[in-house]
Amino acid sequence: MRITIDTGVCIGSGQCALTAPSVFTQDDDGFSALLPGREDGGGDPLVREAARACPVQAIEITED
Repeated sequence: MRITIDTGVCIGSGQCALTAPSVFTQDDDGFSALLPGREDGGGDPLVREAARACPVQAIEITED
């Protein structure tokens, strides 16, 4: 699994960080960011739910 965040689309709602805090965080400007080393989701079962929770669909999950 590979997670990417379209920073041009992200509005900083924080739903991803609330849903899967072991994978997502918010940067200094309030926009979504992946925690270091978590680009693969780290096995967190809530990653897909976090992507679905994004109100602007800025999170993409692809299978390796």
